[in-house]
Amino acid sequence: MLTGLTQWIARRPATGGAYAGAFVRDVTIEDARAPRDPRLTRFILICWVLIAVKHIAVIWAVHRYQMPFHPLIVNFPTWLIGAVATALYLRRTR
Repeated sequence: MLTGLTQWIARRPATGGAYAGAFVRDVTIEDARAPRDPRLTRFILICWVLIAVKHIAVIWAVHRYQMPFHPLIVNFPTWLIGAVATALYLRRTR
């Protein structure tokens, strides 16, 4: 680094030398993401259907048996975990 600084101050052209080929001249990036797996997509859809059935069952049970809590206490964490997992999968395979 000091050698390069002295060459720059003296306005001498840098000599190629042994280090001329040691620097990266070009970088090529290829998007190698795998396509979405249809079986996994179908599995996620089935899981969302099961989450919906669970939501309906919890709402029905809370109202039928007059439980002293709101159904969202059970349903919201389930929905949130499913939404985060689905969003991460869709973002990764975009």
